[in-house]
Amino acid sequence: MNLRKFFPHNKVREAVNRVPEEELMDLPRNAQAYANADFSEPNSKFAALFAEKFPGFNGQNVIDLGCGPADITLRLASQYPQARVIGVDGADAMLEIARQNILRHASLAKRVDVRKGHIGREKDLAGLGPLCAVASNSLLHHLRDPLDLWRAARTLAAPGAAVLVMDLIRPQSVSEAEQIVATYACNEPEVLRSDFFNSLLAAYRPPEIREQLVLAGMEWLRIETVSDRHLIVYGSMRSAGQEVITTPQEAR
Repeated sequence: MNLRKFFPHNKVREAVNRVPEEELMDLPRNAQAYANADFSEPNSKFAALFAEKFPGFNGQNVIDLGCGPADITLRLASQYPQARVIGVDGADAMLEIARQNILRHASLAKRVDVRKGHIGREKDLAGLGPLCAVASNSLLHHLRDPLDLWRAARTLAAPGAAVLVMDLIRPQSVSEAEQIVATYACNEPEVLRSDFFNSLLAAYRPPEIREQLVLAGMEWLRIETVSDRHLIVYGSMRSAGQEVITTPQEAR
C-alpha cells in the first residue's frame, strides 16, 4: 500500500525529518480503530520491560500518561496487585473507551482510575504526585513540545520512582515507514494504517531524545532500542540533590 496518497507531496519528501501530527486522538472513529487494533504484542512487551527494568517493584501508586484505552493501565494493575494505577489522557473519546474497558475488568476496577488531563498543563496534573512510577507508551511523538512529557515526569515522580517511556522510532525513509505499516498493520482499517504511518513520521530518534533529556535535566535516564520500531527511556528518578542541570546553551 502506498501511503503517500494520504499526505501532501512536500511532507512526503521531507519525511526523513520529523512531521508532527495531532496531539489528541479525539475523533471517535480514530479512537475506536485504535482501541480495536491488536496491540497485545507491544503492550505486553511494555509490561514485561517494566518488570525487567524495575525488578521487585512494590510501589503503591503508578501513573500511565497518555493511557489511551487503558490497556497498559490495566496490565500494570494486574502485574502489581498492591498498586493503584491512574491513567491520564487528553482525549474524551479515548477516555470513554478506557472506562468501558475498566468495567470489563471487575477485579481490577477498584484500583484503576482514568481522568482527563493534557500533558503540558500543570493544573491538569495537580495533586497527582508524588508517585512511585511514571509510565507512558506512544505519547511522546504526539506532543508539540516533547519536554512537556519529561517535565511532567519530574513533577509527578517521587525520588527513586520508576520511569519507563516507550515510543516509536522514526524510520530513515518513507519506504521504511511504509514497510513497517505493511508488516504490522496490513489487516487493520485504513484509518489505523494512516494513523500508524503518521505516528512513525512524527516519532523521535534516540539522539533527539537524548537532547530532550539533557534539556530537561534528566540525562541519567537510559535509552534502549527494544524492537525494529520501538525504543524505551527508563531509569529511577533522582532527587534534586542528585540532579545535574544542563542549560540549553550547554546542551548545544
